[in-house]
Amino acid sequence: MTTVFIHGFGLLGSSLARALRQGPEPVTIIGSDQDSNQLDYAQAEHLLDRVSAGLKLAAHAEVIILATPVDQIKRTLRELAQLPLQANVIVTDVGSTKQSVVDASRCLEASPAVFVGGHPMAGSHKTGARAGRADLFENAFYFQTPQTEAERAAAVRLKHLLAGTKAKFVQVTPKRHDYLVGQVSHVPHVLAAGLVNESNQALQSDSLGLRVAAGGFKSMTRIAAADPTMWQSILLNNGEIVSEQLTAYMKTLQEIQAAIDQQDGPALFSFFDRAQHSRRQLEQQTDNQGAGFYDLFLDIPDQPGTLAQVTKLVAQANLNLVNLQILEVREDVNGILQLTFSTAADAQQAAKRLSPHYHIVRRD
Repeated sequence: MTTVFIHGFGLLGSSLARALRQGPEPVTIIGSDQDSNQLDYAQAEHLLDRVSAGLKLAAHAEVIILATPVDQIKRTLRELAQLPLQANVIVTDVGSTKQSVVDASRCLEASPAVFVGGHPMAGSHKTGARAGRADLFENAFYFQTPQTEAERAAAVRLKHLLAGTKAKFVQVTPKRHDYLVGQVSHVPHVLAAGLVNESNQALQSDSLGLRVAAGGFKSMTRIAAADPTMWQSILLNNGEIVSEQLTAYMKTLQEIQAAIDQQDGPALFSFFDRAQHSRRQLEQQTDNQGAGFYDLFLDIPDQPGTLAQVTKLVAQANLNLVNLQILEVREDVNGILQLTFSTAADAQQAAKRLSPHYHIVRRD
């Protein structure tokens, strides 16, 4: 029986608790959160076995998971350094930046703890323990940043313990992690929030305003609904990298603005053509370092039972459906249903199974 202490029982902490319950070995989960409502809910749902006031019971744990915003993780590491922790206790986190957290973890060097930086690339615009799901991390990349042999051994131990997440564990350096995640996660969140704020300002005097927003606008800006406290912390800890990436992005915007002003048709076509090609390439990654997801897009009617019929056909073919969502691409009665599979073979079989019943818009 492994005792796991989870500090922070919000979306990620509660989802990890759920995944641990489905893992390969029995666990005792101790939970801590500054919001007692999160802990009350977690207890009622049997997501934890004991509640700790702050870090009081952390000394009883063999594994400690810090699932709070990055700034709080750094403060917690300093507090843990002052506690009588168990020998060889593994401390890890789920913070979205790694270099600053790894730097902060050096305060544990004089303690019995082994720190392994962690970051599951999964989340939701919803927050709190109620939003947690056992499958939140399924097929998502789970970064680990071990630096020493002891940390690499601890990373292997964590990978086994967290097997119930069904995540794809990848080991990288903290610096590489922050650059990669800055480009594909942090910058997009800044852009989404900026677009929402700018559009709200620009359209506030128009009675239709954002009511007409659909399709690309809603899809692109959905992540702007994320927790402001978390994103403030992320940008304060990965600011230098994100600032450099935003500078490069602004240069791209200036170039496309110039092409628009100059009515440069070839440049405009090239801009969107490169983007289309690159975006489709994302769906074709098959190695362990790539996305590994394959999408099928169906044109479906707005009729009762349509979703149930689609998922029934997929299930009858014994295919593993990773995700599905309705894309708000237009305002008429039909919609586009996006089905995501983990293998190209499953996507192809799904297309064969569904094509007699629904129009397939495209396959990626």
